[in-house]
Amino acid sequence: MALFMDTRLLLRKVKDLRFFTPRRNRVKAKWAATPTKHPPTSLSLQHFDATYSVQLGKLWPSVRVAMLSERKYGALLNNFSHDAILAELEAQGCRNFLRDTDTEAHLCLGQESEVVADVEYSGISISKASDVDGHQPSPLHLSPHIKCLVFPRGDITRFKPARPDVCGLLGYYLMDAASVLPCLALNVQEGHNVLDLCAAPGGKTLALLQTQSVGFLCVNDASVSRTLRLRRVLNSYIPKSLLTDQKLRITSFDGTKWGDFESNTFDRVLVDVPCTTDRHSLMEDENNIFNKSRTSERRRLPQLQLELLMAGIAAACPGGEILYSTCTLSQIQNQTVVEQAIYLARENHGINLQVVDLQPLTHMFSKTFHFAPDLHLGEMVIPHLAANFGPIYMCKLRRLT
Repeated sequence: MALFMDTRLLLRKVKDLRFFTPRRNRVKAKWAATPTKHPPTSLSLQHFDATYSVQLGKLWPSVRVAMLSERKYGALLNNFSHDAILAELEAQGCRNFLRDTDTEAHLCLGQESEVVADVEYSGISISKASDVDGHQPSPLHLSPHIKCLVFPRGDITRFKPARPDVCGLLGYYLMDAASVLPCLALNVQEGHNVLDLCAAPGGKTLALLQTQSVGFLCVNDASVSRTLRLRRVLNSYIPKSLLTDQKLRITSFDGTKWGDFESNTFDRVLVDVPCTTDRHSLMEDENNIFNKSRTSERRRLPQLQLELLMAGIAAACPGGEILYSTCTLSQIQNQTVVEQAIYLARENHGINLQVVDLQPLTHMFSKTFHFAPDLHLGEMVIPHLAANFGPIYMCKLRRLT
């Protein structure tokens, strides 16, 4: 009988596999910390469902699926590298999306009219460039030096990490290919003075340098840590001789104050503002703007974006152009900010602005990107499973003389 009881006890212990683990190696299920009850990614998805389902309507379900899926990247070729990367990437099936364009749309790029039409947005009368027969405005020239390769629509192949050449410079920079569009829309011409007001992490700065047209480039970011990251990126792609050249200046100032000490200076100003970075907010808990500890920071974003755009407008010279961009779908951070900036520039500073039509640019690259239909102000790349780039919003303004 005693032997029978010992056998039953042994079998019961064998069923519990923990008894095969030495006691010193056993751990509790609750080890260090309790998982967050409402992680930032979950909070961001709830917020986007409530907001974008109203803003985008029937488009939101497909955009939602795309944003929760793996994003596509583009490889921005580095013209300063000595490696023959182009042929290697093309052999893998990549194509330069700047050359795979709609021919008819390419011809329409020169049809930005100088005639101004008054358009009213949310009660604010705004001067907007419109196409009028018989007028031949200055064309939008795409730099032949920028090359950004992507895999075909529906192909989710990943790029391999870039390799350094004999000089230690990397052959290409991986980024959302839609992020190149604001740099193209900025239309930098030979000898232009250019300001990149919120430059980190540096992808758009690299794209501007690839044009080989910039006369002087000032890149700025208010965050010291992000500016250090920007310097590391530039050191990996740009020759030291150019980094130490007086034609390139890297600063870490408060961008909202830029117009106070350097106004009416730049031919082109890129204002790629901090935003809710929708994709990051959905996919990563780390450094997420929807973390409860950053609620007040998130609520202040539209005001910060407005102040940065106002500073960019002040920094541009009369006749200069400003490109406002974000990586969010939020109408409050996109069109609303631009509307308020146009109104305040006119009422408080006597600066009249013209909205430049970017539809020819969107038509030109419709084979690569999926654009939001019928935006009343600016253009926006929206994620789509077959072309999973974006979101990228952009609106171009011209200071009238």
